[in-house]
Amino acid sequence: MAKKYLIKHWVNADFVFEKVVNEEEIDVKMNNLKEYSVPDRTFSSVMIQGSEKIKRTTYEEYDESINISNQNRTSDK
Repeated sequence: MAKKYLIKHWVNADFVFEKVVNEEEIDVKMNNLKEYSVPDRTFSSVMIQGSEKIKRTTYEEYDESINISNQNRTSDK
């Protein structure tokens, strides 16, 4: 049986998060978005195409039956 490998890419990318809210939920005069100042899971999001940059990539032997944290790993860090 062929070995399997788990590949991980650590990526930075630009996203746009959007949500439509009622006027009463924010303060337009004071420029205060209140609870919407930081996006959460209720916002829809779109990654800007071409903005992704891979910061680091690793791979390790993958075994579905056990999880050994000290396995030999390689990194292009």
